[in-house]
Amino acid sequence: MEKNINFIVKEDEKNLRVDVLINKREELISRTRIKNLILKEKLTLNNKIIKSPSKKVSIGDTISLKIPDPEIASLKPYKFKLEIIYEDDDLLVINKPAGIIMHPGAGNYDKTIVNALMYYDKDSLSNIGDELRPGIVHRIDKNTSGLVVIAKNNQTHENLSKQFSDHTIIREYQLLIWGKLRPSSGRIETFITRSSKNRQLMEVSTSKGKKAITNYKTLEIFENQKTPTLSLVECKLETGRTHQIRVHMNYKGNSLVGDDKYKKKYKKLKNINLDIQNSITKLNRQFLHAKTLGFIHPRTKKEMIFSSLLPKDLNNILKMLRNTEE
Repeated sequence: MEKNINFIVKEDEKNLRVDVLINKREELISRTRIKNLILKEKLTLNNKIIKSPSKKVSIGDTISLKIPDPEIASLKPYKFKLEIIYEDDDLLVINKPAGIIMHPGAGNYDKTIVNALMYYDKDSLSNIGDELRPGIVHRIDKNTSGLVVIAKNNQTHENLSKQFSDHTIIREYQLLIWGKLRPSSGRIETFITRSSKNRQLMEVSTSKGKKAITNYKTLEIFENQKTPTLSLVECKLETGRTHQIRVHMNYKGNSLVGDDKYKKKYKKLKNINLDIQNSITKLNRQFLHAKTLGFIHPRTKKEMIFSSLLPKDLNNILKMLRNTEE
């Protein structure tokens, strides 16, 4: 059912961005959804259509936002076995393998997690986001594995989106990087923006983009005559920007093992264990796994924390590295 939000800007609200103001007034609607509605020309300011979410408001301005009926997704079901960690009437937590993207996009319209969800239960997914993304509250990259939460209804979707927007979600990743981090643990706080040289990549900026915060600590260092210097690292995200961990590790000078987009040039490996060399060079994904996911359940209000083990391909590399240390 279509809903309209109408109000007049008060004195203490002047000079606020219009998307921020609407989010303050209507807390259950995430800023991402408000932004998308504005871009779809659903907002009027003083009876004029506004397409900019960053438009500043003045005292006495009349705001009207139309929230249309959710679009019904017409997606082809894909028979793909989902690894379901948890399920109830409101949400699903799945352990996504590397190699599959979250939702349809250029070049792949029918072999995605969304298509697999449509096959699993097409009638139990939220539909307030993009019509090609039913249930999708957040994403992880195609070649990243790990935990993802899926919304089964719109109320759950809005609640979880707000938790992501407020940066209260627990997200911990494990990764293997080249070299050693200095210092071995710490906090990285930068802006991340789209690369000016390659629009498919992101990069650190000192002045523009979105704030990105990554807390990291080194768990293990592998360094002997049979192995290149590698470090097993845990990252805890305070924000969730596109490619955030990969960009921040690259910014520190330590790209991820297996990362084909942000890799740096390294010396040719010499005299190292052949099994390790083969397993690293044949790894067709980045060594990055979304290990822990925690949030407040939208209906029960209980804290829920889920963990998953490293997948077999990544765990095998660690086993070989540890064996050479003995």
